[in-house]
Amino acid sequence: MNRLSKGLLAVMTVAGLCALPVHAAGQEAPRKLIAPVRGEANVDITKPNTKVVGNEVVTVITLRNAATGAIAGLKVEENWYDKAGNPVGGDTYRHPRPLPPGEIITVTLKTPRKPTMNSNQYQFTHANGAIKTKVVPKLEAPKTSE
Repeated sequence: MNRLSKGLLAVMTVAGLCALPVHAAGQEAPRKLIAPVRGEANVDITKPNTKVVGNEVVTVITLRNAATGAIAGLKVEENWYDKAGNPVGGDTYRHPRPLPPGEIITVTLKTPRKPTMNSNQYQFTHANGAIKTKVVPKLEAPKTSE
């Protein structure tokens, strides 16, 4: 009986040590959660840079969260129209995670090029409401770690 209890105690101790969280040196601490913005959110954007690249029309917009909370479900839509105002295509960008306050991202929209394309329009929304944009002359482009 004594051997059995000592064996169980040893197994439980080893299992307990394995369950403890391990923090390696140099790892960053978990991010603090910030409540998402409800209703209208504010963002700063650069003037959209639209170019024809091969058979596509590519639009690049640099965007910064100017709201006090995180923007969850950020979506940017670009719609193209012909001279009569009929839709001829577009693209949608959805940010994969909540965008923290002050963070800067680059949004790239690609639309197949059509000869009838005349004008375009952008729409910014998020999961909890609309987005009010303010065009600024320059935003520092985010550094990519890839």
